[in-house]
Amino acid sequence: MARKRPVGPPGTVVIHEHKSRLLARNPLGDPHVRKVAVWLPPEYERRATGGPGRRFPVLYDLVGFMGSGMSHLNWRAFSENLVERVARLRHEGRMGPVILVLPDCYTSLGGNQYVNSAAIGPYADYLIKEIIPYVDGEFRTLATREHRACFGKSSGGYGAMIHGMKYAQHWGAIANHSGDAYFEFVYGSDWPNTLNELAKHRQPPRRAGEQPTVATSRTDQNLRLGIDDGRVRRFLDEVWKKPKLSHAEGHTIMNVCMAATYDPDPGTPLGFRVPFHLDTGELLPARWQRWLRHDPVRLVQRYARSLRTLRGIYIDCGWRDQYQIHFGTRLLSQRLSAAGIRHRYEEFDDDHSDVDYRMDVSLPFLYRAVRP
Repeated sequence: MARKRPVGPPGTVVIHEHKSRLLARNPLGDPHVRKVAVWLPPEYERRATGGPGRRFPVLYDLVGFMGSGMSHLNWRAFSENLVERVARLRHEGRMGPVILVLPDCYTSLGGNQYVNSAAIGPYADYLIKEIIPYVDGEFRTLATREHRACFGKSSGGYGAMIHGMKYAQHWGAIANHSGDAYFEFVYGSDWPNTLNELAKHRQPPRRAGEQPTVATSRTDQNLRLGIDDGRVRRFLDEVWKKPKLSHAEGHTIMNVCMAATYDPDPGTPLGFRVPFHLDTGELLPARWQRWLRHDPVRLVQRYARSLRTLRGIYIDCGWRDQYQIHFGTRLLSQRLSAAGIRHRYEEFDDDHSDVDYRMDVSLPFLYRAVRP
């Protein structure tokens, strides 16, 4: 067993069910009634004498791909879950009392990037137009953006960064751990593997022997427009029936989810397009440009004014990140600096996996940024 760490009073976890109007009839048919977990610090029940009760700053946890808010309440071997971590940081005097919110933004495609997509659902609006007002109405929060922050890792880090750019009127500070950035590296390099996996669902299957050198069929024309010829749909239909996904299938559904996030098109069979020709692997420039419009390294200048209003921006990444995200976070930090946007950027000797311990740095940073 790992050595036990000293912890303070555990606080209270409250789980509510929230019925979303915005997620009703979402394109994937995912549930619109979602659990919202909220952690209340021990101080929450110590009401001020003669007053309505103390109010607290709020930190929103945006979990990574293949996760949901409830997963950060799970017991972890040789480590801590999120609320245990915050309780310890409080006990050590490294941060003050906060309310934690753990929303559920999971989808049938394995997650999302906390943005609005016609192919997945309006998850940015779900957070800022439904969950924030709901939490502020149900709990004693300091209900202004100056006392509200969001943080996350991987897709959650990306979501925090994008929300700091596009929705700064709702957030006072953000923390981005290994968030997707510089799409050429983080996504482009993984698409050959995705194409190979999708090829297993090609109809008709490939046959050995001489291959045609000129493609003029209607199917090929659609592939050049990033429109599925049926293999992506067959892939999804198969993995949705499986009890578990292989490593390759997990990466493939992630890239499919990113296509649905960054290039939705309600006029296509799947409701989105893909950025590579499914047979040749040729990059489709018009489609790829749709992805790049969402790349944080390309959005700094556009949202510089909003970013300057934040009370804190924290970014970090391991320099052995297997998805090559450290290159993107370096570029992101450089462009923030060039735009005169104050932020804290750190690197550490690790990869992309199991780096929640970095929240020992980011959570006290966020508390200092949004404390009353």
